[in-house]
Amino acid sequence: MSGATVGEFLAYWQDEGASYARRGDYEWMAAQLGGQRILEIGCGPGYGTQALVARGLAVMAVDTLPECLAATRQRMAKQADSGADGVAYVEADVGALEPGQRNAIAEFAPDTVVCWLMGAPASATGAVAGDSGQAVVAYREAVHRRVAELAAALPSVGALHFVDRTAIAWQAKDIGRDTLVRYHMDKTLRGLPFVAVRDGARYRKLEGSAQELAQLRRAYPSHSGVVPTLASLLAERKN
Repeated sequence: MSGATVGEFLAYWQDEGASYARRGDYEWMAAQLGGQRILEIGCGPGYGTQALVARGLAVMAVDTLPECLAATRQRMAKQADSGADGVAYVEADVGALEPGQRNAIAEFAPDTVVCWLMGAPASATGAVAGDSGQAVVAYREAVHRRVAELAAALPSVGALHFVDRTAIAWQAKDIGRDTLVRYHMDKTLRGLPFVAVRDGARYRKLEGSAQELAQLRRAYPSHSGVVPTLASLLAERKN
């Protein structure tokens, strides 16, 4: 788990996010976007926000946790000429937006909504040791659906981008791309005006320790070559 309390969660993602940033993972995510005005759902400690701003994009960062928004503000303030003044911040739950929050988002007029590496402390997800990650999966699916519903309700939005961690047999990544599309079309995007196709599905290897790789191989004994990856899907609004 990535932390039982808010403090533990934020400390975990401060360290984890730093390693992603060093490897260029956030740059890889941001490079897939074609828009200019980004609604970022779940900014965490701000590494994703940093990568978006570095590409010259206008960003509205939304998070349920004031601690995450504070960490993002602090990170952006440390970056000289980062464009931090151009980042808007909203403390909100996308599944329970108040009228003022919804109006602020609509007035920002995002053309792209991103939800990268979605997570929350166990106090929010209900995760417990030994549940094989099922609580986190259920929480992620629920949040992804709410994000997609919000994007569908905003006429300015033309694209929706999800990135999450997973594990796949790398030699079967092309089959995995089809699986990723089906998953989001059947769950996240069902009945909504967005379509995802194979060309919008991508994987990127994550570095892992020998111990982490050994754990993965034990978890997937029938699959050789399983590695931790980022799974990225870019969906576009139907014409």
